[in-house]
Amino acid sequence: MLRFFIPLFFVGLAFSANTQQYSQTVTYLFAGHTMQLNDVGDKIDYRLEGLDKSVYDGIWLGGDVCIEPLLNYSTVQYIDSVIDLGNPETHWAMGNHDAREGNWEWYEEFTGRPTYYAYTSNNITRIILNTNLVPTNCEMIDDQYKLITNVCDTINKSYYLILLMHHGLWRDIPGLPQPVTYANSDLVYWSANCDSVNTPFSKFIYPKLLDVQKRGIKVICLMGDLSGNKKTFNRISDDGIQF
Repeated sequence: MLRFFIPLFFVGLAFSANTQQYSQTVTYLFAGHTMQLNDVGDKIDYRLEGLDKSVYDGIWLGGDVCIEPLLNYSTVQYIDSVIDLGNPETHWAMGNHDAREGNWEWYEEFTGRPTYYAYTSNNITRIILNTNLVPTNCEMIDDQYKLITNVCDTINKSYYLILLMHHGLWRDIPGLPQPVTYANSDLVYWSANCDSVNTPFSKFIYPKLLDVQKRGIKVICLMGDLSGNKKTFNRISDDGIQF
């Protein structure tokens, strides 16, 4: 069971996962676009900064943490002081503001992880995607695709599979509106792998998620790039996957 709670001051949500086998409830906060807009670019929204994050079992960031998170090393140090990036239960799906200045090695230094990876705890498997990869990153694109494929092919003990991403990739998903209607981004030409120029999420990732859900594992996709006038988006696809 998942219960969703929607903070009103930034795009985010919190949910609790109750696993019957262990009678366990865990609570996570997911927040995207947490940048402090009235700043020079190196601050998190002051309400998230001051929030008591100790009440959550983990913090999940949907990207665009600050206006320029990786422009200066000191900014990453500041983010780490607020969020604790090295905590195993902290996950950061990089947004375009996070990625555009390069310095991805700082992300890896503070998180102890690459910019895309899988992680399992509390009977929940998460795949954190780097949706900023472009054809010049073809080796990384293919590696990320192999990661997704391997997880979807082998997952069997988790109650949930959650994909955490920044950009709006959910074009042509049965029962969902196109991302342009609710997201800042609508990556029409996003490529799941480098086999061809036409490998969209709907044809190359979504079918894998359907296979997982058919095996009795609940699949949820979380996206952090909601537009300014859309604080929430919660839809179920025609096939029963939650977005």
